[in-house]
Amino acid sequence: MLNSSPPAPISFWEAFRFWLKLGFISFGGPAGQISVMHQELVDKRRWISESRFLHALNYCMVLPGPEAQQLATYLGWLMHRTRGGIVAGVLFVLPSLFILIALSWIYIVYGNTTLVAGLFFGIKPAVTAIVLHAAWRIGSRTLKSKLMWAIAGAAFVAIFAFGTPFPAIVAAAGLIGYVAGRVKPVRAASHGQPEKTAKIKMPALIDDNTPTPEHALFCWSRLFSVAAIGALLWALPMGLLTATLGWHHTLTQMGWFFTKAALLTFGGAYAVLPYVYQGAVTHFNWLTPTQMIDGLALGETTPGPLIMVVAFVGFVGGYQTPQVQALVGPDNLFLGGALAASLITWFTFLPSFVFILLGGPLVETTHGNLNFTAPLTAITAAVVGVILNLALFFAWHVMWPQGFAGGFAPVSAIIVLLAGLALFRYQQSVMRVIAVSALLGLALKLGGV
Repeated sequence: MLNSSPPAPISFWEAFRFWLKLGFISFGGPAGQISVMHQELVDKRRWISESRFLHALNYCMVLPGPEAQQLATYLGWLMHRTRGGIVAGVLFVLPSLFILIALSWIYIVYGNTTLVAGLFFGIKPAVTAIVLHAAWRIGSRTLKSKLMWAIAGAAFVAIFAFGTPFPAIVAAAGLIGYVAGRVKPVRAASHGQPEKTAKIKMPALIDDNTPTPEHALFCWSRLFSVAAIGALLWALPMGLLTATLGWHHTLTQMGWFFTKAALLTFGGAYAVLPYVYQGAVTHFNWLTPTQMIDGLALGETTPGPLIMVVAFVGFVGGYQTPQVQALVGPDNLFLGGALAASLITWFTFLPSFVFILLGGPLVETTHGNLNFTAPLTAITAAVVGVILNLALFFAWHVMWPQGFAGGFAPVSAIIVLLAGLALFRYQQSVMRVIAVSALLGLALKLGGV
């Protein structure tokens, strides 16, 4: 007999244990992470109803930043106030930060050994196929009209041929989407939203008709308090870095650059990677193009949001940048890398917490549809063109590692094709493709290729 009663109230520490577990099992990118939360919280535990879950997800989808991490923050906040939201969001990120710091150190110190070099020999071509597959996956959900195709094509030409900054592309696409949405509604992208299925509806702890908790009601004084605290949490470390190290120091510039990046991640982590590349590789020279590809590979193989690749960027930049080396000393390079990775993570994710704690009460009070789908869909269409440019950039560095004059790398090209076949034709998971490619690369290196 089915239990028609809602579950018992969930204690803070029971929720804490779940969010900690989620931080270690959240593989598969935003679609996989959202699906895990949906399965656990809606279907299995019944902590929240389907419609309330999707209502929160719709809000997170229109925000810049990692939507899966923001959704965890939102649900934690809804159940256990501000401390619940902070714990849920932090635990979604913290395990991957520690794992990436450790992997980044192994990469820097042992990257030239046969074992590590062999693994990356296979992983880098696979990453090229993965990025191309991401462009196709997002495009298949978004490019539903001639206008969306035109926006994607224009974005590709803008960044490929003219080197247009990513923020300008986002702004232009959002404006076009807004104007087009006023004329004719634009279908929104799904962003990995769970499929609704016909099933017996069981009551949830936070059900469709459950009154909004008192702490989730909109209040102007609370809004101003959250905004002030969020601004202070950004200004204090940024002011301290500027006062002690100077505005042009590497750590200060990392904090400022990734603050801007945090506000531009519409469309997921793949959307902001070209911007990170433009700044970290081309402008600041914190790491090389090859290291950027390797960092994305590590980000794909760790739990947590893919945007955590910024921790790798910070660690490598902090480890090998002269200004940070001079700050920590030549015997403490690991400390310099870990410090930079932690700072970047702080500045990247702080806006996500502020957005949820600021906007959550308004969303819960209104329970209406947010009319941001047209600009969001146009931005996502532009992201398809930008990601395609990123895939070509990776392909160039993988298949012509020494430039066109240095000759073509046929083995790497074959791995790209095999990885692409596994993803496009046989729909294999990213983790499996990376694992098999890594083993293939190691075997080839040990075989003398």
